Amino acid sequence: MDDLMNQSSAYRQGIAFRGRDESSTSVNRGNFLEILDVVASYDKKVAEVIAKAPKNATYTSPQIQKEILHVFSMKVMNAIREEIGDAKFCIIVDEARDESVREQMAVVLRFVDKDGFVRERFFGVVHVSDTVALTLKKEIYSLLSRYNLDIQNIRGQGYDGASNMRGESNGLQALISHDCPYAYYIHCFAHRLQLALVAASKAVIPVGKFFDRLAFIINIVGASCKRNEQLKLAQDAEFAYLIDIDELETRKGT
Repeated sequence: MDDLMNQSSAYRQGIAFRGRDESSTSVNRGNFLEILDVVASYDKKVAEVIAKAPKNATYTSPQIQKEILHVFSMKVMNAIREEIGDAKFCIIVDEARDESVREQMAVVLRFVDKDGFVRERFFGVVHVSDTVALTLKKEIYSLLSRYNLDIQNIRGQGYDGASNMRGESNGLQALISHDCPYAYYIHCFAHRLQLALVAASKAVIPVGKFFDRLAFIINIVGASCKRNEQLKLAQDAEFAYLIDIDELETRKGT
């Protein structure tokens, strides 16, 4: 149990469990096995179990690691489901490609809890075969039904302004609104703000040039470890100077 609690710390921090090389000769076998080794070095019982466990039943394989993560994720999801209860809720959805070039859809639920506080809870990432509105609707309904969340309790939808999301006839918001008349669609304020800021920056030539140069600097510095280190040293020196002349507060002792 103590070992599971230590592994849950890695889970909460969003740290990858598995390592690239988990063999006994590897200098870094991944966070799961390395944390297990640290626990064993302080707990004789854990060390004894690891030493005496049959080689075909150590329960540290990648498959077991996935199962442990699944157990943790189910506990989190069930806690969120219990927190929602029978309350009405809104869905906030966006999709993007991951590093493996697979389309992933993120789902966030927004609701008012029993104490009257507005909550937003990340509810899951779902792989989708495409971004067609009907596909997204099907996956959203599947996720909600998996946790016995009634789609008739949806009271709002928040997406970006892409045609597959906001389309008045065949967009995702239209499909869900057809099933849930009170699920009003709102174009994501953060996305609208981004669009407004981009348009405004392009309209003001000095601001547009500033962001062009900023992107250039980021690319130049990010491509070199040496330049990145030089920038950090320059920032440290600048912060130290600003603190000395009382332009910045460290808040020490407050």
